Order: sequence, then C-alpha cells, then structure tokens
Amino acid sequence: MNTIPLKGWSFATFKDKKKSPFEKFFNIFKELILHTSGDFDEAIVWLRQLDKEYSLSEEDYTVDDFIDELMQKGYITIESDLSGNNDSTKISAKMEKALRKFALEKIFGKIKKSKTGDHKTNFIGSDTHDSYDFKKYQFGDNIDKIIISESLRNMYTRTGNDKLDLIQDDIVVKNSNKSSQMNTVLMIDISHSMILYGEDRITPAKKVAMALAELILTRYPKDTIDVIVFGNDAKIISIKELPFLKVGPFHTNTVAGLRLAMDILKNKRGNNKQIFMITDGKPSCLKLKDGTYYKNSAGLDPEITKKCYDMAKKAKKLNIPITTFMIASDFYLQQFVKEFTTLNCGKAFYTGINNLGQMMFEDYENNRKRKF
Repeated sequence: MNTIPLKGWSFATFKDKKKSPFEKFFNIFKELILHTSGDFDEAIVWLRQLDKEYSLSEEDYTVDDFIDELMQKGYITIESDLSGNNDSTKISAKMEKALRKFALEKIFGKIKKSKTGDHKTNFIGSDTHDSYDFKKYQFGDNIDKIIISESLRNMYTRTGNDKLDLIQDDIVVKNSNKSSQMNTVLMIDISHSMILYGEDRITPAKKVAMALAELILTRYPKDTIDVIVFGNDAKIISIKELPFLKVGPFHTNTVAGLRLAMDILKNKRGNNKQIFMITDGKPSCLKLKDGTYYKNSAGLDPEITKKCYDMAKKAKKLNIPITTFMIASDFYLQQFVKEFTTLNCGKAFYTGINNLGQMMFEDYENNRKRKF
C-alpha cells in the first residue's frame, strides 16, 4: 500500500490554548452585556454572582481586577452627567466592535476579512477576490489563471517524489466570478411578545443582527446594511446601538417597518436589494392618517393583514425580495407568512431562536448568487 507523501508537514498532539483569567471573564462578560442591553452595572452584578457560584476568580485575579483591565484596555469608559456629580460606567466603541465580532464568530464561525468585499453572482468574470473556487484545467483556459501551488501539490501527491512531472490532470485554474453589490435592510421586531412566555427572543435577534453587520463590514464592505426596529412605529437605528436594543410595550406594526425599509432601498444604487425581517408575532397595529393607531391583538385582523399583503406586492414590483425569519410556531401565523411570502415571491424560514443565525447567514450568501 502506497503511503501519502507528507513532505513539509509535521504533526503533534493537539494542545488547547490556555486562556488567561481576563479572557475567561471577558467571554462571559460579553454574553452578559448583551443580555442586559449594555447595562454595565447589571452585567457585573451577574458576573459576581456567577463567580460566587462557580469560583471563576483565581487567587491573584478577581472580578475587580477584571474591571480594572477592561478600563485599561479601553473597553469601558467613565461618563458623568450634566451636573458632574454622578459618574457611570459605559461600554466603549471598542467594546461594541468586540461584541459584533463575538457574535459573528459564535453564530457564523470565524470568517477572514477580504480585501474587496466582492461576492459571487451567476456570471463568470475577472477575479477581484483573494479566495476563489478552482477547477480542473481544460483546453482554452487562460494560462494566467493556473494556480501553481495547488497544481504542484496535486503532482507531488500523485507521484510521491520531488521530481517535476506535471501532467494536465494535475493542473487547476481559478474559477472566478464577477462581483456585485448587495443592499440589505434588516427589520427587527421589538414588540412586547419578544420577551413574553418566559423566552428571551430579543437577545438572539440582537446577536444575529450584530453578526450580520460585522460580516458585511469585514467581508463585504461594498455591501450596505441598514437596521430598523418596529413596534407601534418603525425607526432606523445605527449598528452601534444594537447592543442596547430593548423591547417595549409595543404592538407589531409590520406595515410601518416594510414601508421604511422600502424607502431606504429606493435610494440605494444597484439592483441587488433585499429585506430580512425577524419577527415572532402577528401584525397587530396600523398607524392611521390622523396619527392615531389602530390596534388589534386578537387573532389576525383582516384590515391589518390586507395592508401587509399590499406591502408585499409593492416590494415585488420594486424587485425587492423579503425573507421572513419567523420565530413563532403558531399554525395560523405561519399561514399568514406563507401567503405574504407568496405575494412577494420571497422566502420564509420557520425557525427557533437557536437556528436563526445559521439560516440567515446561509440565505444571505445564497442571495448573492442570484441574478436580480
């Protein structure tokens, strides 16, 4: 039996990298700061409680040492009120970025930053990205597309020696793709039902939003992402506000959210536009022309659902697909989403909070390969 040539490779027993006391506390702290919507003091109260229960501190490193190091590293700042008498500890911009990176790595896996942020379409074209697919060389392929390192690797694997004996079957070439730009609006439901029934749904939604934002900022910087939240009304929020996002005593005005999302996308350049909507509840609110609100939480109100269906059709005319990530499992709500999705020619995923990130990431990547 022939052995596989492993020249240039070395093997050793895997050793897990030992985390410093700061890193151990930091990973827990990042989870806590998201659950407390950026409230530093509350997060530290929880961290001290966990330390008491699970003995996280070491003899020469306590929670107080961790707080000092957070300050030294620039993850937290001290802010004073207008009177200058009351100081409070807040997370810094550096911490906000760390939270986005943390969410990205936890939900989507570690993804390296690209140089250009280009993504795939169905068209073959010039390569502008460091990472690419490759294929077997065929007659007519450009010689400058040959991947020398991969072709030589194939040769050495086949021959098992150091002699240069390159044949056509060893040669691989770049399978390049043209780049395009994607404009995304992410809608997040902040109605009260996102924390009802003993289940925290807003924190996973925040994590997914932060991860998607970090993915686009680091891997696809040519793409755009805008985040809006919708309850009784809809409004744009900045990416840096995501860690502090909370639900309110709101109903669900899906129409207002969709209207704002389409207004944003109308002003974006390019043809690749999409809306991602994270929601767990039924549409239950409309804002009337006189500024008052029509609300109905009892079942699906025909007047409200009709307005939603109208928005789905309007988005279709504008060539804006809507992907709904439905966190609820109620059959009648899924039927509403099914009809809504059919009218828009969009997509719907009926997922729990644990699968939300993976499904959104896969759909975002797949949408890049579509021809708009």
